[in-house]
Amino acid sequence: MTQPPAPKRKPSLSAQLVENLRQHIASGAWPVGTRLPGEHELVEQLGVSRTTLREALGALTHLGLLEARAGDGTYVRASSELEAVLMRRAASSPRDDVFELRALLEAYGSGLAAKRRSEQDVVRLRELLVEADTVAATKSMPQIADADARFHRAVIAASGNTLLAEIYEHLGHAITETLGGLPVNEALQQEHQLLHHALVRAIEHGDESEARVVATHIVETTNTNQPEAAE
Repeated sequence: MTQPPAPKRKPSLSAQLVENLRQHIASGAWPVGTRLPGEHELVEQLGVSRTTLREALGALTHLGLLEARAGDGTYVRASSELEAVLMRRAASSPRDDVFELRALLEAYGSGLAAKRRSEQDVVRLRELLVEADTVAATKSMPQIADADARFHRAVIAASGNTLLAEIYEHLGHAITETLGGLPVNEALQQEHQLLHHALVRAIEHGDESEARVVATHIVETTNTNQPEAAE
């Protein structure tokens, strides 16, 4: 004898608010690093009680999307649970493990990009090369790291594998933070730029093997600029 269907339970107001805020963060409306409005302002904007708001913010903090800073406020820490998990895992892993994983993702992604890239992808990569060359002249490592990250994200995006691109996007945040705190090594930076140009040529010409080799070499070159690597 079949069982009658059970009544569907309506999510609590707090659970609905959690989902709404998750979507708001994922959409980029509150980018990573954004300081949320104060509690009073959010209560007014969202039309909920302080208790409901605190429950929702607490849940999002537990998920790793938000970070409460004592005496300062609440900030967006990650755009999704996947990003939060990867950032925590990368932060607790040996540096070499993170760079080895990056080498695997970039090598495979670059090979796919050489195989699948569109003309628009090539144009975008060449634009980012120009930007990276321009930023290199500033000798500002945070700016150089940001330009480098945007270039590599574009390479992985050209692979056409959206899951790979999402994982790399999140892992890349941890790598960018690491690179941004390093001193500028002009010799390595020049080699890095030359390798970027070689990678774009390989992708443009559809040379999967060469793209993977160059991508791996780029990560190895970056790794030699780490303080521990020089010891």
